[in-house]
Amino acid sequence: MIAETKAPALILASQSPVRAELLRGAGLAFHTMAAHVDETGLIAGMADADPAEIAVKLAEAKACSIAAAQPESLVIGADQVLVADGKILQKPASLDQARQRLELLSGKSHELVTGVALVAGDTSLWSHVDKAVLTMHELSQQEIEHQLAEDGDAVLQSVGAYRLEGPGIRMFASLEGDHFAMLGLPLLPLISALRRLAPSLVPGMTPE
Repeated sequence: MIAETKAPALILASQSPVRAELLRGAGLAFHTMAAHVDETGLIAGMADADPAEIAVKLAEAKACSIAAAQPESLVIGADQVLVADGKILQKPASLDQARQRLELLSGKSHELVTGVALVAGDTSLWSHVDKAVLTMHELSQQEIEHQLAEDGDAVLQSVGAYRLEGPGIRMFASLEGDHFAMLGLPLLPLISALRRLAPSLVPGMTPE
């Protein structure tokens, strides 16, 4: 358990509104800070690694980038990679790339691999990875264009160029796995880790 003379601040190393809403819905008090990590370089340097290893490494790197400057805080890092046709894909950089992503995923199954980590100072205290399989309907070009117009630049924050928490859910035939993890944060394993490592951060609990 993390030593606590007073409850450490909990920081989410992400500006994802969806991840923040998940934590907020669980009743956790936290701050958000943007993590600046060279994701492309990190993934390139782990070309032979398993997607699960990459997802956890990205999560830890994001948490560490904040924890180094906030040593009294407990930092949550999270990230996702998408695996389609055996390839690891990153977030689209433009709506044109988002369109290409949806065309690629249309009518197929792909895997979302979500990593989450807790870091304090220079120590990674805990990490977890979750895998989910998502299958899309066959999408017409008209449907793809409608989705992009409806969601706009928000799709650029998603590795799959869709928002499951919004109208993007209409594109899917089936979802297999943890819904919270699909949204970007494996919430139940994370809360279990907080209960064990920093119980004072979980409402209703007291340190042992």
